[in-house]
Amino acid sequence: MKHFSHLLAIIAVTLMIASCNNKKDATGDLANNPLLNPAETYLNTPDFNSIKVEHYKPAFYEAMRIHSAEIEAIANNSEAPTFENTIVAMEKSGVALNRVSAIFFALTSADTNDELMAIESEITPKLSAHYDSISMNDALFQRIKTIYDGDQSAIDPEGRRVLKLTYEGFVRSGALLNDADKAKLKELNQKESTLMTDFGNRLTAATNAPIFITNKEQLKGLDESTLAAAATAAKEAGKEGQWLFRLNNTTGQDILASLENADTRKLFFDKSIGRCVQGDANDTRDIVKQLVKVRAEKAQILGFDNFAAWKLTDQLAAKPENAISMLTQLATLVKDKLAKEDAEIEAFAQKSMGADYKLTAWDRPYFAEQLRKEKYGVDEATLSQYFELDNVINNGIFFAANQMYGLTFEPRTDIPVYHPDVRCWDVKDANGEVIALFMLDPYARPSKSGGAWMSNFVEQSFLLGNKPVIYNVCNVRKPSAGEKCLLTWDETTTFFHEFGHALHGIFANQTYPSVSGTNVPRDFVETASQFNEHAALDPTVFAHYALHYQTGEVMPKELQEKMLRALSFNQAMPLAENVAACLIDMSWHTLSAADADIADVEAFEAEALKKYGVDFATVPPRYKSTYFRHIWSNGYSAGYYAYLWTEALESDIYEWMKQHGGLTAENGNRFRDLILSRGNSEDLMGLFSQFTGHDQMDVTSLLKARGLK
Repeated sequence: MKHFSHLLAIIAVTLMIASCNNKKDATGDLANNPLLNPAETYLNTPDFNSIKVEHYKPAFYEAMRIHSAEIEAIANNSEAPTFENTIVAMEKSGVALNRVSAIFFALTSADTNDELMAIESEITPKLSAHYDSISMNDALFQRIKTIYDGDQSAIDPEGRRVLKLTYEGFVRSGALLNDADKAKLKELNQKESTLMTDFGNRLTAATNAPIFITNKEQLKGLDESTLAAAATAAKEAGKEGQWLFRLNNTTGQDILASLENADTRKLFFDKSIGRCVQGDANDTRDIVKQLVKVRAEKAQILGFDNFAAWKLTDQLAAKPENAISMLTQLATLVKDKLAKEDAEIEAFAQKSMGADYKLTAWDRPYFAEQLRKEKYGVDEATLSQYFELDNVINNGIFFAANQMYGLTFEPRTDIPVYHPDVRCWDVKDANGEVIALFMLDPYARPSKSGGAWMSNFVEQSFLLGNKPVIYNVCNVRKPSAGEKCLLTWDETTTFFHEFGHALHGIFANQTYPSVSGTNVPRDFVETASQFNEHAALDPTVFAHYALHYQTGEVMPKELQEKMLRALSFNQAMPLAENVAACLIDMSWHTLSAADADIADVEAFEAEALKKYGVDFATVPPRYKSTYFRHIWSNGYSAGYYAYLWTEALESDIYEWMKQHGGLTAENGNRFRDLILSRGNSEDLMGLFSQFTGHDQMDVTSLLKARGLK
C-alpha cells in the first residue's frame, strides 16, 4: 500500500489560528528546533538523533505560520498573476511543514506512543483548517483561475499538468462555494480529520492488544520458531512461561492455517472480528457512523450525490458506478468458484470431523492448508525455509531491480533512523550515480500500525533540488535472537509489492513536487506495486533468492513445481474477501446525506454484503467496517476498489511483457520510461495506452490471472 498519512487526505491552522497562540508557550525554542532548522544531512534525511517528541508541536505551529505567510504573499502579490509567481511559488511553499509532517506521521504509523498520539489528536484538525484556508482563499484561487483561463502556450507540458491539477483540486476542495458553505465545509473537514485520527489510534490499540496463551497444547501445529518468538514476547511482557500473540490487521489470521486445536482457531478468529466492537475505549462503531455522516454532508455541500461520487472525480474510474460494475462482475464470477472450493475443503474436513461437519470461517484456513499438503505435497512451513528475509531482500528484490533496471544497493549504517530495526541503502543507477536512499522497517511491534506501506521522507523534485528518500514498512514477526526470519509466501510477495511502490518513487523524474513519483490517483498508484509482485515468481529471480536458510541450496525443482501448482489452489478465497471489502467501502460511501444516519454499523454491513451477494459464510470480508483502516483513516475512502482496478492495469502490462520476452532489461527500462518515471506529469491512461496498445482498461488479463477465465 502506498501510505498517504492522515494529513495528506484532508489536511489543514489558518494564519489567524497559528498567530493567536502565545509564541513562547506554543512554539518554544524555534531557533534550535531540528525540524525547523535542520542540520545539513545526507540527501536531507531526517536527523533522528536530534529530533525529540517535544520538538513536534512547536514545529507544526511555526511551520503552519510560515506556510500561511508564504501563501498570503502569493495571493496578495500586486503583480499580474503568472505561472512563475503563482503556481511555481506555491510548489516552492510549505517546505518546513512538509518536512515536519512527513517525519511526524511516519512515526505515528510506524513507532507511535502516547505522547505522539496526543500531539496527533491536537494537530490534525488544525492542519485540516490550515489547508482549508489555502484551498478556499479567494484571492489565491482567482490568480490560479486567471492563469488557467489564459494562454498556456508558454508553459512547459509538466507545468500545464500541474496548473490543471491545481485548478481542479481547488474546485474540488470548495473554491467555488459561497462563504456560508465554505465555513460549513471547513467545520466538517476539521471534524473528519479528528475522527480519522481517533479511529486510527483506537484500531492500533485494539489490534496490538496482547493475546496470551497459557497452555502450549493449545498451540499445537505451530513451528518452533513461531513458538519461540511468542514465548520471548510474553517474557518481555512479564508473562514468562506463556505465549504472546497479536492480531494481523486483516480478518484472516496467518496462524489459523497451522493451529490444530479448533478452539484456539476460533479464539483467534473471534478476537479478530471482535476487535473495536467491545464497548470499550477502542470501540470504533460510533466513529464510523460519524465519519459516514460527515463525508456525505461534505459531498452534498460540494454538489455531489454522495461522497464516492465526489471522491472519484479525479480518479481513473471517474464515478462509483464504474468501480461497482467491475466489483459486481468479479463477485458473480468468484461466487461459484468459492462454492466449489468450499465443497472440496468441507468434504476433506469431514474425513476427520465426521459426515455432519459444516465448514466454518475459522476452520477453513486450517483444512485448506491440510488439503493443499495432501494434493500438492507442500505446506507453508516447508516453503518458508526457502524465504529467509535477507535472501528475499538482497537476492530477490534487489536482484530483480538490478536485472530489470540496472540498480544496485549499497548498505548504509551511518544514517540516523527512528528505530533500531530500520535498515538503509543507497540506490545507485546503472552509471553509479546515487539516485535515492531506501529504508526498510520490516518487523511488527506494538507501536506500529498493522499492514505494509511505502512513503517518502523526502519527495523528489528538480525545482527543490531533492532526491527521494523512501521507506517501506512491513509487519512480519521478529525472530528470536540468533534465529532467521522466515517468511510465508504471502509475506514474500508483500515485500516485493511494497518495493514496487518504492521503485515508483525512486524513479521519480519531475520538476514539481506535487506530481512527483507516487503522487498519482489511488486507482493508478497500486499499478507499479502489484506489477512488481510478478518478479517474485520470475524463474531467474526465484532461483536467486529461494535458498534454504540453513544449507543455502536453491529450492529443488520438484518442490518449485509443487509450489507453483499449489498457488492455483484456494484462489477464490482472497478474491472473495477482497471484493467483499471493496463493496463494504462503496456501500458506506455511496450513501446520500439524507440516508447517512446509520443506527447499527454491523447491521448495515451485513445488509450491504447480502445486497451484493458477497455474504460468504466461510470467507468474511478482508476487513470489516470496525477495523477497516484503509477507508476510515488511511485515505482509501471510496477507493479500496483501487487494488483490483490497478490489478487489471498491471495484468495488461505484464501480459504485454510476457509476449515481448518477459522481465528483461529492455522491457524493464521501457516500463521505467513510460510508467515508473512519469509520476503524475502526464495523462496516466495515455501512458498505459502507449505501453500496452490498449485504449481502455480490460479485466480479461486479471480474470486469467485469478483463474476465472
